[in-house]
Amino acid sequence: MAKSKRKKQPTMAQLADRHVLYQEAVQCTEFEIEFYEERFRDLRGKRRKPMIMREDFCGTAMFAADWCKSNSKRRAIGVDLCSDTLKWGVENIIKPAGASVDRRVTLLNDNVLEVVTEKVDFTCAMNFSYCVFKSRDLLRNYFKNVLQGLKSDGLFFLDLMGGTATIDLNEEYKYLEESQAMYIWEHESYNPINSDIKCYIHFEFDDGSRMDKAFIYEWRLWSLPELQEILLEAGFSSVHIYWEEFIEDKNPKNEFMEGTGNYREVTCVDQQESWLAYIVAAV
Repeated sequence: MAKSKRKKQPTMAQLADRHVLYQEAVQCTEFEIEFYEERFRDLRGKRRKPMIMREDFCGTAMFAADWCKSNSKRRAIGVDLCSDTLKWGVENIIKPAGASVDRRVTLLNDNVLEVVTEKVDFTCAMNFSYCVFKSRDLLRNYFKNVLQGLKSDGLFFLDLMGGTATIDLNEEYKYLEESQAMYIWEHESYNPINSDIKCYIHFEFDDGSRMDKAFIYEWRLWSLPELQEILLEAGFSSVHIYWEEFIEDKNPKNEFMEGTGNYREVTCVDQQESWLAYIVAAV
């Protein structure tokens, strides 16, 4: 009698959810909330705290939800073109957060170039998402739309990566303890003629399985001088650069320079192999 074949078990990669992996690898909403509150206080004084914000390119709207969790009176607007990602966020983040959060988060499946919302205390566009706009005109138009949606003392937050390693074709690694996976950030190509860059996020799991090209990014790698100029051209009154301090990560599984989470406003710094900066534009 022939032996029955043992059913093959699914791999860790097949069982994993790429959005959950992304949240563990990339997002740190607790830090971002604290950073925005501190910058709002520094630049706008202690008259009031920010209460309503807009998250552009919000994806799963994890930040929007956590913003509302941080204060029972806070509200958030999330804007994204991908309806499937927004639906995932509703089912896996917004609804599980409870009715109080659900009713204070508004998600819009819309284009950030054209969307019209009520005026907010601040808008954020994180994880270099705005780099999808590859021309000065498109980026300026986006910044103008953001400006129109801010209150008279509002702020606009962006982040940017850079450094000599950013334009090299390489891979960086960080181990995710909770997911038992290696997060891999790959620079696949860079065109010095127009600063177009293509990047991937992959995940490799402890069982040897792999989620290849879980996320694909085709951007223009803007520079800090360009962003400052275009923000001012769009009508913002001032632009502030906050620079992260880095230390060498002692975890042998990682090849990152580890960010300290400490940011200071700067006007002059030394070039680094890799850096991360926040840009804060004021109305």
